[in-house]
Amino acid sequence: MAPRDEFTRLERSRILKPVDNTPVWSVVCFFVDKEYRQRGISQRLLEATKRWVRSQGGKVLEGYPVEPTKDRVPPLFVFTGLAAAFTSAGFEECARRSPTRPIMRCRL
Repeated sequence: MAPRDEFTRLERSRILKPVDNTPVWSVVCFFVDKEYRQRGISQRLLEATKRWVRSQGGKVLEGYPVEPTKDRVPPLFVFTGLAAAFTSAGFEECARRSPTRPIMRCRL
């Protein structure tokens, strides 16, 4: 995670382009070992990220999770996290330019 402007690829994405001019920090990926998946680790990582970003002076944290249309999605496709984990960690959808890729924010 870092301030959004450090992730230039997001700026060029038609799906993940900025929603507005709000300065945000971005959480862009997770790695949870196969042995520990489906245990709420992503949600706990998001909670820790919120605390850290707040300690750095961040006011808004933004994420780009996947909201699958099927029950099971290969792990390769959910490295940005699942929307359900973001929702559980207090994030709300603020934009959606693709059926499976919401942009979610949490005010800190």
